[in-house]
Amino acid sequence: MATDSWVNETLYSAWGQRFRVKRELARVQSDFQDIMLFESETHGRVMLLDGVVQITEADEFVYQEMLTHVPLLAHGAARRVLIIGAGDGGVLKRVLQHKGVERAVMVEIDGEVIRLCKEHMPGIGGDAWTDPRAEVIVGDGIDYVRKAPAGSFDVVIVDSTDPIGVGEVLFTDEFYANAARLLSDRGLIVNQCGVPFMQADELRETSIRRGKAFPDIWAYVAAVPTYVGGFMTLGWASKDAAQRKVPVEEIRKRAEAAGILGATRYWTPEIHVGAFNLPPYIAENLPKG
Repeated sequence: MATDSWVNETLYSAWGQRFRVKRELARVQSDFQDIMLFESETHGRVMLLDGVVQITEADEFVYQEMLTHVPLLAHGAARRVLIIGAGDGGVLKRVLQHKGVERAVMVEIDGEVIRLCKEHMPGIGGDAWTDPRAEVIVGDGIDYVRKAPAGSFDVVIVDSTDPIGVGEVLFTDEFYANAARLLSDRGLIVNQCGVPFMQADELRETSIRRGKAFPDIWAYVAAVPTYVGGFMTLGWASKDAAQRKVPVEEIRKRAEAAGILGATRYWTPEIHVGAFNLPPYIAENLPKG
């Protein structure tokens, strides 16, 4: 329906952003959260979960490319990828852009997110939903990770809400311990850790938890305009510290072999390498040593 209203994001109590709504597309209370999709004047179509911006058509490529291409190319030989969350399909689409990926399992707890994104934001997931390498499960990612066989995946990508509400269980000691178990010998996991200028505790606390299960803990950054407050951090936990120190020319070779070189709008080999060089105000929230 047409509207002349504004939507105010509710992530922070004392600071935020708002969008003028051209047209409301959907408003659904699922079993897990309040879902709103609308058409904005500046950012294309936008999805909010419980009042917090999750994705916009205008800048989703920044977040999706960095959440996907960095771990896959850092690993260099990932064939089996597990995605937790990411109901819009953008991470799945970019995982499947990698020629070497043989299997991509996506586990999203809220089927309404998948349904609404397919209907109102079809370009984000594209053809990923019907790719024969993809397995999309509407279910509990925690339970899936708990039951997955040891060594069954090479990379885990967690695209969740912040550690409140339905996303809280994806930031626990148990989750990271199970993720370490299901990953292969050189396996790694990445997940969004918020905007550290406003959410430093999120990065600090989850890094400590990841450090109980993985030997190499760090983070890398991406500048996503609608995740307000400066750089967003993407948490990194790996069984092989060398993976975040791969030289730029090797990353370029891997990207060319994977078929993504020149096909991105934010990620480049140089951005990839540079993203691990953190400003001190962010690095100070990571475990020392």
